[in-house]
Amino acid sequence: MSRFAGQSKKIHDCTAKTGVLLTNLGTPDSPTAGALRRYLREFLSDPRVVEIPRLIWWFILHGIILRVRPKKSAKLYKSIWTEQGSPLMVISQQQKCKVEKILTEKYGDKVLVDVAMRYGSPAIATALDNFQAQGVDNIIVLPLYPQYAGPTTGATFDAVFNKIKTWRWIPSIHFQSGYHDHPLYIAALADSINEHIQVNGKPDKLVFSYHGMPKYFLEQGDPYYCFSHKTTRLVVEALGFTKDDYVMTFQSRFGKAEWLKPYTDETLTTLALDGHKHVAIISPAFSADCLETLEELVHENKDIFLGAGGEQYHYIPALNDNDQHIAAMIDLIEPHIS
Repeated sequence: MSRFAGQSKKIHDCTAKTGVLLTNLGTPDSPTAGALRRYLREFLSDPRVVEIPRLIWWFILHGIILRVRPKKSAKLYKSIWTEQGSPLMVISQQQKCKVEKILTEKYGDKVLVDVAMRYGSPAIATALDNFQAQGVDNIIVLPLYPQYAGPTTGATFDAVFNKIKTWRWIPSIHFQSGYHDHPLYIAALADSINEHIQVNGKPDKLVFSYHGMPKYFLEQGDPYYCFSHKTTRLVVEALGFTKDDYVMTFQSRFGKAEWLKPYTDETLTTLALDGHKHVAIISPAFSADCLETLEELVHENKDIFLGAGGEQYHYIPALNDNDQHIAAMIDLIEPHIS
């Protein structure tokens, strides 16, 4: 039997359509140890995410991590879980609905919009199958990671093409590899910070906290570190801040290897010990609030700063379904609608 999947419809019998796929990293189906074990197994088995020789990593993953970490992670997820489910999934659906509404008003049923996760469900392969079944002949993939990184954007590219390479007929495809310096994205970040300052006052330090990455990835050519710095520089310029007004850090490190520095938790301790009483923190790498923001930044790092002598700590939310953020997505999508 051929390895190439057949088309569910003859493409020449279909009205031309564009499929827009918004993607994010993923989330467990529930805040339980079992769901976390399934999710972490898929996530941490990807060589884009962990670049340790496969045999060695297999023993570490299955012998240690998947025996210990799911229970601990489940407890953290329970602390942020909502009645509607995972915050990341809820916000992703809200983003999808807003993008879909705007594009439907402009293009009618010629444009389909869906959302998928790189790990867990709804899966990228399932969304692509749905596009294929509806006769889509032009696909736009927008991974919602502003700063390209191999373990996020690169891994999404792998999932998309691992599926599409099995199709007999390949549609036109546009893959957006990032938007770290897109003017509408930068303006949305700057405006969200200004709005926060109007309510809470200007902090002693504004902390830009990006998701961490092993330093080895940067040494091998991953541009994430550089793109993160450019995002920070552009936002600072838009705010009119000086170098004394802000600091840039990296959070969420895992394991014993050296990660990108400076580390968020250590920096917050240092700021407090140096006499800075008021900080505000924002994480431009996240397009939607999730465990790393709602638990790590809202609670864990707040405790670190206040415990070291700080007095005021504020988290500035991710852009989520902010209208300016949605406008940036539309601006990235529209040039590729056929």
